[in-house]
Amino acid sequence: MIKQKLQDEINDQIRAEFQSGWLYLAFAAWFEEQNLEGFANWMRQQWQEEQAHGMKFYDHILRRDGKVELKDLEKPSVSAENPTEVFEQVLDHERYITKRIHQLYDLAEKEGDHPLKTLLHWFIDEQVEEEENAMNILDRLKLIGDDGGSLYLLDREMAERGAGGGNDGGDSGQ
Repeated sequence: MIKQKLQDEINDQIRAEFQSGWLYLAFAAWFEEQNLEGFANWMRQQWQEEQAHGMKFYDHILRRDGKVELKDLEKPSVSAENPTEVFEQVLDHERYITKRIHQLYDLAEKEGDHPLKTLLHWFIDEQVEEEENAMNILDRLKLIGDDGGSLYLLDREMAERGAGGGNDGGDSGQ
């Protein structure tokens, strides 16, 4: 049986993971509006990944005879002038999720919850990859600047995610 305090925090993390997915779906829509279908694809893949992350926590609670409490999601808002600004938001958001995962790990350690700590090791590694992917894409976007031809090529590369193509930010964690 899982302790109530940990169950509550994991339920909050489920919400955070699903909220992340919702945000990525909003980013996908923004990219669709800009006719950058490759970037939209990357964001859709990220949306699916975040849903899978939420389900890992969901299943963890159930496997430990706990109670899942799904919480309301907030409407995501995207305010950006260009893809670089979107990926700055992506990186900030991933850093926020990393902080949440670390806090949850600290609590699991304090409460002596070894099964949760084991699960969180996977998430800690995953967040290193998530931040690295966001930083790499952001660095490339900054390098490209206003060069439309280079943005077009990067968009084509981003379309390969999930299609067995190159690792442009990758299919981590599923």
